[in-house]
Amino acid sequence: MRLSAMGDVAMTVPVLRAFVKQYPTVKLTVISRPFFKPFFDGIPNLEFFAFDEKERHKGFPGLLRLFKDVKKLKIDAFADLHNVLRSKIVSLLFGLIGKKRATVDKGREGKKELTREENKIFKQLPTMFERHAKVFEELGFPLDLSKPAFPEKAGLSSDVLDIIGNENQKLIGIAPFAQYDSKVYPLDLMKEVIEKLAENSSYKILLFGGGKKEIEILDSLAQPFENVINMAGKIKFQQELKLISNLDVMLSMDSGNAHIAAMLGVKVVTLWGATHPYAGFLPFNQSLENALTSDRNQYPKLPTSVYGNKIVEGYEDAMRSISSEKIVAKLQELLSK
Repeated sequence: MRLSAMGDVAMTVPVLRAFVKQYPTVKLTVISRPFFKPFFDGIPNLEFFAFDEKERHKGFPGLLRLFKDVKKLKIDAFADLHNVLRSKIVSLLFGLIGKKRATVDKGREGKKELTREENKIFKQLPTMFERHAKVFEELGFPLDLSKPAFPEKAGLSSDVLDIIGNENQKLIGIAPFAQYDSKVYPLDLMKEVIEKLAENSSYKILLFGGGKKEIEILDSLAQPFENVINMAGKIKFQQELKLISNLDVMLSMDSGNAHIAAMLGVKVVTLWGATHPYAGFLPFNQSLENALTSDRNQYPKLPTSVYGNKIVEGYEDAMRSISSEKIVAKLQELLSK
């Protein structure tokens, strides 16, 4: 069970792919929001159960109905990959009828030590993938994540090809937004990144985002260049996933798009402001060298937050310490390999 958010749900996918490969006779049922169902399409022995937050599974009575609904599937064990009140209640109910259950340890104490201002303990914490794997180990299914399996690049429909063209160009995805401003690279510097990349006619740059305001910004970023295209609002979510699987590299903030690209086996360059990959959210199977972090010599309190929701005075411009030249050089390095 993992209900939200997008990036967190995406981070379960590589672990579940490893599970079905290593335990091909075990059936998995994923409980999550309906919107995330495409994440799990094509994974063998996996059934998706849609959590109906607004009606059937709303409130405490809804959680009782959820328990009864899932109980009908005759499950033998319950893996709580969320560790919030809702999932704890469902887990408890399964425990009361004698089912095995295990809950993810989010490592909250270690994260506090990493992000506090005084007496900071700056060290790599276990990744969320390792934490998820630990849950299945507790249920009797140890996992090896060292040999990841990824889906094949998806075929693109004619309407998507009509938008992006069919030229033999390197496809670079850029997702410049995040939930919190402290994780968003400054717009003027992002313009510099796009401008430098667009100079190379062998590159096609595809911009990703959502919502009216973001679409307007992406349109303004793409408008001056023939080989830069804003994809936001033009294709359906399933089409977007297929398109991302075809990218040669994705540039993303510490956000959901990074994890979506990584779960599809795409190389990802991530930019980090108030947050840091040491908290355990480096995208799956990605090198720490591809995580470009703000300068801790200049901003020694970093990271100041696990999720980017904490504002620290004087740290608003931390991401400006990541130069646009460094980002372009990293992307070019990965594209040349």
